Amino acid sequence: MAAAHSFGDGAMKLAARIGLGVASLALLAGCTSLPNAGPHDEAIRTQASLTVGKKQPVAYGYALVDLSDDVLQAIGGERRDDTFKSFGGGRGGAPTITLGVGDVVQITVYESQPGGLFIPAEAGSRPGNYVTFPPQTIGKTGYITVPYAGSVRAVGRSQSDIEADIVSRLVDRAIEPQVTLSVVEQKAANASVVGSVNTPNAFAVSQGGDTILDMIARAGGIKGEPYETYVTLQRRGKSATVAFNTLIAKPSENIYTAPGDTIYVYGEQKVFMGFGASGQVGRFPFGRKNLNLTEAVGLAGGLLDNRADPGAVFIYRMEEMSVLERLGIDVSRLARSEEKFSIAKVPTIYQANFRRPEIFFLAQRFFMEPGDVLYVSNADSVEFTKALEVLGTVTAPVVSVANAVTN
Repeated sequence: MAAAHSFGDGAMKLAARIGLGVASLALLAGCTSLPNAGPHDEAIRTQASLTVGKKQPVAYGYALVDLSDDVLQAIGGERRDDTFKSFGGGRGGAPTITLGVGDVVQITVYESQPGGLFIPAEAGSRPGNYVTFPPQTIGKTGYITVPYAGSVRAVGRSQSDIEADIVSRLVDRAIEPQVTLSVVEQKAANASVVGSVNTPNAFAVSQGGDTILDMIARAGGIKGEPYETYVTLQRRGKSATVAFNTLIAKPSENIYTAPGDTIYVYGEQKVFMGFGASGQVGRFPFGRKNLNLTEAVGLAGGLLDNRADPGAVFIYRMEEMSVLERLGIDVSRLARSEEKFSIAKVPTIYQANFRRPEIFFLAQRFFMEPGDVLYVSNADSVEFTKALEVLGTVTAPVVSVANAVTN
């Protein structure tokens, strides 16, 4: 019996040593070996290249910004519509519409009295002293033909210029001639409206001028929600995109359409991603024009009471360099990081401490942007509990073996 007890005591000591060794390894491994929904908040804080607010050791890769009233004033409010470039140049005046190949025109010549070049002396029952020639299509040569005036260049000229040219050719042959040119069918001075509109088509640009919104209206209007709709204008090899709401809010952006323009309307759902210790994780549509941080946390299911650290709520964003410069940050320290993404954007993490009562007011003024990532870190107690659970899972088989040997 003594030998059995000695053997059992040895097994138990061996199990204890193994358990202690496993526990030591688990503790030495730290959080990196434990289950988690994402990076620990301490890692985010300590590895930031720049920190605005609470000072932390500086590493490389991104800027960490504590959400505060000063920060909100610097970054501004609803900035999504400014993400796209302006059409530029202001509205200006309507473009001069010139004729082009394929246009169908008709010429009418008036004389002051009968007996001239076109109106016989015995006009009889004619309603007026004029003659109208059959319609003709402007060919590839760019000319039209007018009796007694010859070939007249039409491509690239306005109606009034062509009329004046014909009059100058007839003035010595007709009696005080006057000329009118009518566009029977306009094909060259068209602009196309395509994409997310109800009736995409090519439309003639009127002489009085058609703005971007005028052309979209002629195409039956947009299909999607205005706050998720964007308009790209392609003109002479260049393009620019503006939010549809900007066209409505800023008349200077609702510029006149020019012949040959292509207006592409498309919808882009505004979403953010949610991860970590929130009630839900995944992809969340805004569902409205603007979404603030408080609403975003609510959409993601709030902060889990048994997991989340309210003081460690983070928003990942590729921030405009100009915004960080307004915060007084020397962005030159992130030059190499910028090259990996965009020369005008810097990887930035905004930190919101929901343990502070006033943060709920500040969060209502911080607006999410499409592509933002909302991450809620686990509380430290959760990490400790996980360590104990892992330790218990690893040591349980060892203790069971030792008990079996003793029995």
